[in-house]
Amino acid sequence: MNNTQHSDKSNLQILFEDNHLIVINKRVGDIVQGDKTGDDPLSEVVKQNLKEKYNKPGKVYLGVVHRLDRPTSGIVLFAKTSKALPRLNKMFAQGETKKIYWAVVKNIPPQESGTLTHWLVRNPKQNKSYANAKEVPNSKRAELDYKVIKKLDNYFLLEIDLKTGRHHQIRAQLAAIGCTIKGDLKYGADRSNKDGGIHLHARSLTIIHPVKKEPITFLAPPPEDPVWNACISE
Repeated sequence: MNNTQHSDKSNLQILFEDNHLIVINKRVGDIVQGDKTGDDPLSEVVKQNLKEKYNKPGKVYLGVVHRLDRPTSGIVLFAKTSKALPRLNKMFAQGETKKIYWAVVKNIPPQESGTLTHWLVRNPKQNKSYANAKEVPNSKRAELDYKVIKKLDNYFLLEIDLKTGRHHQIRAQLAAIGCTIKGDLKYGADRSNKDGGIHLHARSLTIIHPVKKEPITFLAPPPEDPVWNACISE
């Protein structure tokens, strides 16, 4: 990952925080949980931030509820209490959350809006998922709704309402209809983005607050770059 500014405890983009939750706008290149690279995961960065901010002695509790791919940006929610974590885990597992993503693609989809349903097979060696039109062995059903919400000079901005949460789901499904995400070499883009990321952003997340039991929606501004800036300009 070249010239990206990773999140650290001083530049963390905190979108929301209360006693039970903390919501971060993840930068491209941040990993949510530790992996074989040995890079500092976002979960540790958030813990460092909380430890310093509240002068906490000992270990800081932080529960990882869900993940975002490393080259993706946007909303990541963490649980700050052991009371909130199992409730949030259950919500995500049962599909009781609403996740909206933005994706910038080179080609316009065959229809301007629609539902995509595929059966995805994950290849752990390649860290890639393959989309099939029909059910095949070891496949998981993947569904999303999409619509074109903006036409840029060379790209199209899609809004995606994710119905299932599969490995690389949006990337694989969009590639399967000829709409590879900008910068996503793994799924067929012709060139990478300078920062090693892809133009896929977790734009909003709606949950039922695990303690207050009220619906709450978080919204994350996309990263600063000319293409994203064009997406949000009037």
